[in-house]
Amino acid sequence: MRTPARILVVDDVADNVEILRMRLSSLGYEVVVASDGEQALAQAREALPDLILLDIMMPKVDGLEVVKRLKADKSLPFIPVILVTAKATPKDVAAGLDAGGDDYLTKPIDHGAMLARVRAMLRIKALHDEVQTLNRELEAKVHEQVEELARVSRLRRFLAPQLAQAIVSAGDEKVLENHRREVVALFCDLRGFTGFSEAAEPEDIMLVLKEYHGAVGPLIRKYEGTLDRFTGDGMMVFFNDPLPCEDAPERAARLALEMRDAVAALVTSWAKRGHKLGLGIGMAQGYATLGRIGFEDRFDYTAIGAVINLASRLCAEAANGEVLMSGRLAAAVAAIAEVEELGERMLKGMARPAAVARLQSLTAA
Repeated sequence: MRTPARILVVDDVADNVEILRMRLSSLGYEVVVASDGEQALAQAREALPDLILLDIMMPKVDGLEVVKRLKADKSLPFIPVILVTAKATPKDVAAGLDAGGDDYLTKPIDHGAMLARVRAMLRIKALHDEVQTLNRELEAKVHEQVEELARVSRLRRFLAPQLAQAIVSAGDEKVLENHRREVVALFCDLRGFTGFSEAAEPEDIMLVLKEYHGAVGPLIRKYEGTLDRFTGDGMMVFFNDPLPCEDAPERAARLALEMRDAVAALVTSWAKRGHKLGLGIGMAQGYATLGRIGFEDRFDYTAIGAVINLASRLCAEAANGEVLMSGRLAAAVAAIAEVEELGERMLKGMARPAAVARLQSLTAA
């Protein structure tokens, strides 16, 4: 509510208007006046007073009709109305309050009572305005939180929840714009899945994928990997982007070994159900170009480059339960893992042979 409060005085008797104007002005209130109902409606919409002292018996449009129209006008803020009437019967008072009046005064006006009612109504107006302000702030906050949840939901398609939340909380998604960075890329897929999917019932295929995803998905989150491709039995995960991590090679190695062991347990149960499946993993370290691709409301975050192709080819080369990695990555994890050098291999789709190593296990602490 503004300071000083603005009060609209409405009465068709000029002397009454002047007396009220002088009394209220002397107390520091800003006073605007109207001499009939039509003027009262116009002034209320133009001046937006904090309180209206409204005479009931007026020509053209009486006070009851004025207050009804004011209260029905959704474009106006809450404005308390004190009805001024020469008729103080319970029936008249009830009619005024039913019409939308908030309080009433009887003529001749007792100015002490009038000032007390004015102060009371202005306190109510101030409290109402405060509540409205709080409601608007709450609505804005809820809207902001809903948008934040939507952004987190989109980001969680390819990021661990804590990383998605960190990006949204920072309020800056520029890290998702196209850029170049060194990453560790990991590919994995199920050996024998193509033949299995051609022969198995759809329900069996869905159950196997559910078990497989349920085993490796939490591990990707555990090591805060960025999940890129997720197509049936194939997955691509990379580290050190969009948020950097200094131990990307170690995280990738630990993830690969835990994925291998988790799926190994599933392979045993799948075999008992007649499904000949296994898991192969390939990893490489190098520079890639990363960023968002897609269109509004449907985008993915991906990595492109020779390191991605190399990791994919190593995955295709890996046998069941085998984790193959590039020579560069093998050197990066040598301090924490047992690695078997396999020499150079000519990988399908690659122009030159690549140094390949097999990740065996973590080094005992």
